[in-house]
Amino acid sequence: MSFQDKSIQCSDCGATFTFSAEDQEFFQSKGYTNEPKRCHSCRAARKTERNGSSNSYSSSRQMYPTTCGSCGKATEVPFQPRGDKPVYCSDCYRKVSR
Repeated sequence: MSFQDKSIQCSDCGATFTFSAEDQEFFQSKGYTNEPKRCHSCRAARKTERNGSSNSYSSSRQMYPTTCGSCGKATEVPFQPRGDKPVYCSDCYRKVSR
């Protein structure tokens, strides 16, 4: 079976995301019959919500306020920024780490 990329609208944020041919092949190999309803960011946020309620470590982790070195947005990180390297918000970090 040949797959083609599909555009799907996220049920949470409304953004359009691509369900790639590779992802479709992966879903089929795992026996998944439904397409994803959420974009990658919303799936990750939902997974964090689910895991956060049962994981006492993540809920007790100290967070440190800082400013994103790329967009300037106020954010929090789970480590003490040292000041010698830029710190990014989660959106900018995803862009930089690719």
